[in-house]
Amino acid sequence: MFHRWRIARRNRAIVEDLYQSLVAETRQPKLYERCGIADTFSGRFEALAIHVFLFLRRCRGEARLEPVAQEVVDRFVTDVDTSIRELGVGDQSVPKRMRKLAGVFYERVRVYDGAFGSEDPAAALATALKGRAIGDDAATDAAAALATYMQETGDRLGAVSTDDILSGSLNCGN
Repeated sequence: MFHRWRIARRNRAIVEDLYQSLVAETRQPKLYERCGIADTFSGRFEALAIHVFLFLRRCRGEARLEPVAQEVVDRFVTDVDTSIRELGVGDQSVPKRMRKLAGVFYERVRVYDGAFGSEDPAAALATALKGRAIGDDAATDAAAALATYMQETGDRLGAVSTDDILSGSLNCGN
């Protein structure tokens, strides 16, 4: 019994380490200064959604990583829920807002994934980011900078070994 408890606790620690690495990535000033993400609750949600998406993309197709990827998404949802509550949103309206934000996240996943799979990922990502992670009126160079950032971060995550991820390390710091 205690052996299973220790394994579960270690797994939670691994997921927490992975999630906190993704959160740390969202705190880079360049995302807000050069890439056009607003430094607001919504903007920070978008920045985190981008990083969680890139992590999911890295884990896709690897059976050993799929459970970890799902746990990181679950941790993301829990974090957003907690943030909404801390902002003072009433308990009765939190589930409705969470459904909406979950829908927003999965719509982002679908659109960004499609952009990565397009003939010109940089241009497709820049287009996809406008009106989502950055405002419709954002400068074209901000959208291009964020698209480039996403491609570079995706490449860095792609270079992280499966074993490193399973030990809780992303090694994707800048």
